[in-house]
Amino acid sequence: MDFTKLKAFIEHLVEWRIPGNDISVWLDNREVLRYQAGFLDVENKIPMTDNALLNIYSCSKVATVVAGMQLLERGEFLLDTPLYDFIPEFRDMCIKDSNEDIRKAEKHITIRHLFTMTSGMTYSMTNDVRTEAGNKTNGRFDTVETIKLMAKMPLTFEPGERWQYSFSHDVLAAVIEIISGKKFRDYMKENIFAPLGMKESFYHKNEVIENRIAPQYLFVADKTTFEDKPAGFTQSLDLSKCGGHLERTDGTNSLIFGSEYDSGGAGIITSVSDYSKFVNALANGGVGTTGERILSPYAISLMKQNQLTEAQNKTYNWEQFAGYGYGLGVRTMISPASGGSLSSVGEFGGGGAAGASVYVDTDLKLGVFYAHHMLNPQEAYYQPRLRNVIYSCL
Repeated sequence: MDFTKLKAFIEHLVEWRIPGNDISVWLDNREVLRYQAGFLDVENKIPMTDNALLNIYSCSKVATVVAGMQLLERGEFLLDTPLYDFIPEFRDMCIKDSNEDIRKAEKHITIRHLFTMTSGMTYSMTNDVRTEAGNKTNGRFDTVETIKLMAKMPLTFEPGERWQYSFSHDVLAAVIEIISGKKFRDYMKENIFAPLGMKESFYHKNEVIENRIAPQYLFVADKTTFEDKPAGFTQSLDLSKCGGHLERTDGTNSLIFGSEYDSGGAGIITSVSDYSKFVNALANGGVGTTGERILSPYAISLMKQNQLTEAQNKTYNWEQFAGYGYGLGVRTMISPASGGSLSSVGEFGGGGAAGASVYVDTDLKLGVFYAHHMLNPQEAYYQPRLRNVIYSCL
């Protein structure tokens, strides 16, 4: 192994526009590379450290679906069990189509739909539901009560019709809480974090976390960059060649609605040191360096199998997903040729809104966790490139 190219790419990202970053590479149950570049705090020129706490946003989903798979292993549900078995409010759903017409849904949401992001839900909460949830919980936004109220929002298509990023994994967290009889954060601590020796993974800030969490930034493209662009061109498109600057944000995670809302989709605050222990366990068939097993290799094998039909896969079309299908809550490589990928079929993982990324290859027992802390994290640019550079070093 020679990680010269990987170190150079990590440094390139900082020179390009990322404020600072950190990566941990595990192979065959051993950390073979740990590397940081850039700044934890850009304004004060504080270098990135190996123990910075970060919001990993949607990389939280990987842990949530592992928790869900634990319950599948225990026989608590089957993938095609209706969601209303656990949350009756989801029994009779409506659909609002693109013409704003509302009709009754013909199909029920299943647990499989939650795992695979094919439930028909969206990733937005209407103002009336947010207000009702806040009033009902005195501003705490209890996870289960908030999710029950989300059932009032119409779906955008029949469950199973297509793939759409949504609150599905937050709903799965509520299901886990209901089945286990424990707050989701407590279930995760007892069944994933503690067995793996993860002592720095949390769902809510306290004073200690506030003092350690890394500043969060936003890349703002120069306005002149967008001159003569076609109508509708926005910053959500490719910014890889745009000039711009970094702006410090207030660090708020808008997807954590209150002190009692444990977000399955975006709630974890952690360090690269801590979360890489979880990633390594997945790479090693569910067993961590502590010797504790969090999941069977059979469950991991099912997780990484593409669950999307050909029609559904057409809607799984973000640029960084080229070559990937979608398994049970994780992207999974199904066509290295179409993705231009140096990884093999079955490599899987996920990404987060501030630049965290998980890469797992169970055949190689390879687990990689990378993170920076910048909203609009440039996933289409860095994720496929980072993946290829990692494999080139092995």
